Amino acid sequence: MHSATLSKIFFSALRVTIAVVAVLVLLWWFGMRMPGKNVSKAGPLSPDEIVLREELRANVQKLAGEIGERNMRHHTQLNAAADFIEDSFSRAGLRPRRDSYEIQGQACHNIEAEISGNRPEIIVIGAHYDSVFGSPGANDNGTGMAATLALARRFASAKPRHTLRFVAFVNEEPPYFFSGEMGSLVYARRCKERGDKISAMISLETIGYFSDAPHSQTYPSPGLGVFYPKVGNFIGFVSNVKSRPLLRRVIALFRKHAKIPSEGAALPAFIPGVSWSDQWSFWQQGYQAIMVTDTAPFRYPYYHSSSDTPDKLDYDRFTLVVSSMEKVIEKLTNLE
Repeated sequence: MHSATLSKIFFSALRVTIAVVAVLVLLWWFGMRMPGKNVSKAGPLSPDEIVLREELRANVQKLAGEIGERNMRHHTQLNAAADFIEDSFSRAGLRPRRDSYEIQGQACHNIEAEISGNRPEIIVIGAHYDSVFGSPGANDNGTGMAATLALARRFASAKPRHTLRFVAFVNEEPPYFFSGEMGSLVYARRCKERGDKISAMISLETIGYFSDAPHSQTYPSPGLGVFYPKVGNFIGFVSNVKSRPLLRRVIALFRKHAKIPSEGAALPAFIPGVSWSDQWSFWQQGYQAIMVTDTAPFRYPYYHSSSDTPDKLDYDRFTLVVSSMEKVIEKLTNLE
């Protein structure tokens, strides 16, 4: 092979390498570099957090242990979960409202509990309560729903400046995911039609599994593993590019109080995992929204399986996430 040909191959490869490095640097600088001081490991629970832990455990056990698989194939259990959520909001002193629609003649319900503020902006904290076919859904998404209920209880008597809504979404899982029958999309579309000024939406999605084992954390793209831990001991915050300001604000607030490591990424929505929850529905209506997650299939070995049961969860670290999110919500709502 002539030296001129070798030279062309070399410089072509060099240009590709430089381009790849440049893209990774830009992704890190704009999408992955997050504010605040991160902690390296989980800390101990306070007395209040021990109470919270048992509340979260009971909520997950009710949804995934007692009620079990809950979806349109198990409509009775889906309705039982809706009744439990509505009753939980009521017992907290809130006035829940069912935002209902039908699929093939069967009613399904998003459930909303609102704490009114004196400003027009609305902050939505939500999680889906259905489980995938064939799974009791302890982590996906009993944890997110349990957290939503626990947080609602703690803010029930608050007087926020911004209106605060806690919402339980139905039908997030396939075959409704990314479809017009997805509960959160129905809800977000109705919000947009009413002119609701939602300034932030936080989706709590699969937040109860952590591991200190080497290589317990994977990523949807090999390049992302260059910037993030290979151990699944952290909670993740994820958004699309448009929601980057909200993501950075939430992480900065979280890290002021957190006793658990956290990582964040504002990435293009087409990257696998970035859109995989109810925040996607709010993006479709032009709202800023983020997901809080343990990264689900990139860490959790029981994801979307019959083994996703309450005994698989790390309730101490789950509690630390919810406790710090309580502080985040306090700041976002500008409590008086």
